[in-house]
Amino acid sequence: MLVLGLMSGTSVDGIDVSLVRISGAPPNLQIKLLNHTAISFPTAVRKEILRIAEQTPISAGELSQLHSRLGHIYAEAALAACKKFRISPGKVDLIGNHGQTVFHQGPRSERKVGSGEWRVASKVPSTLQIGDGSIVAARTGITTVSDFRPADMALGGNGAPLVPFADYALYRHPKLGRVSLNIGGIANVTVVPASATPGKLFAFDTGPGNMLIDALVSHFTHGRQRFDKNAALAQQGRAIPALLNELLRDPYLRLAPPKSTGREYYGAAYVKKLLVLGKTHHAKPNDLIRTTTIFTALSIVDALNRFVLPKHKIHQLIVSGGGAQNPFLVAQLSALLISVKSNLKSDEWRVVSGEKRQIPRFARNDDSSVMQPIEVLPSSALGVPTDAKESLAFALLAYETFHQRPSNIPSATGARGPAILGKISYAPQR
Repeated sequence: MLVLGLMSGTSVDGIDVSLVRISGAPPNLQIKLLNHTAISFPTAVRKEILRIAEQTPISAGELSQLHSRLGHIYAEAALAACKKFRISPGKVDLIGNHGQTVFHQGPRSERKVGSGEWRVASKVPSTLQIGDGSIVAARTGITTVSDFRPADMALGGNGAPLVPFADYALYRHPKLGRVSLNIGGIANVTVVPASATPGKLFAFDTGPGNMLIDALVSHFTHGRQRFDKNAALAQQGRAIPALLNELLRDPYLRLAPPKSTGREYYGAAYVKKLLVLGKTHHAKPNDLIRTTTIFTALSIVDALNRFVLPKHKIHQLIVSGGGAQNPFLVAQLSALLISVKSNLKSDEWRVVSGEKRQIPRFARNDDSSVMQPIEVLPSSALGVPTDAKESLAFALLAYETFHQRPSNIPSATGARGPAILGKISYAPQR
């Protein structure tokens, strides 16, 4: 089948579209990325999505209108991609559209209840991705799978991350232990041990990805810039260790997997807290951007040291997503990624000398006295461009759903068992 995968993430920076040829069935799926592109949201639509995702009260009518409008926008993105790829929509068999998340609260999400108080949420787990699949199917003439997450949550899962199914298909290796790290608005990892079966995978959201950095850049540039291109602003600032130490007390970092998070946690309220801390520590704008970039890297490394490296030998860290194009963030990951060979626990992380200290990358070997380096490389080195992996993943998930096969990974999401993901909107009869 030829499948279009559409993905718009928590950064709300546009729609990634991948054209993928897929055949076979697990464990012998054949996956080939044929082309990919990115299409921006209209500015007014992006603002409306962010307003709703930040939990600004709206009417049912406003939400319904945006749900339908996004359906048209996704359809236009699919048709525009077909035109760019020089392929007739009639030759495309299927669309997998993630939709736009405007709310997500898994069973392990942590929520603030009062000043200085934190607890695991007791509310009913729920998730909402908008962008009407029926409109996409009707306007493109292509059967569309959408709304992937609720089926996993109905079985007690977090509904996230769902990309591990694709990570397993793309990155499993008989001898190499790998971690697939996607740095979108939120950062998430999939751990694929050497020779692993699907049940041996686990995955979780580590915490912030680009979300906090992007928000600060937009704030300080008054909306003229939406992200820190080439880390130009971060590299003009200085790190503030005391502020980093405060940020590293974030309760979400200590919450054990399976877990997921999003804009509900690392959104406007968190950014407001960052700005207040910045003033307390006399941070200039670029200082706060640099410090937050380092915090993002540290939160990822903390998750690996806390939950992954004590249990698994890892040879490669494969990085994708928009954060893979931030050279300062990737450099921090390379410098900070260490093993847990010492007795230093993750709870004892302290930033004492800023980010200039060069720490070698190591992985735990079977013999804990023997260490071997972890190779940090972009997903493009393994044939998948850094900005195409998630849209490719939802093309693959749609393919599995169309064939009535489950594609969640219960060990990653925490679900009680396998689930066939998504809802199918069939194309009108021709």
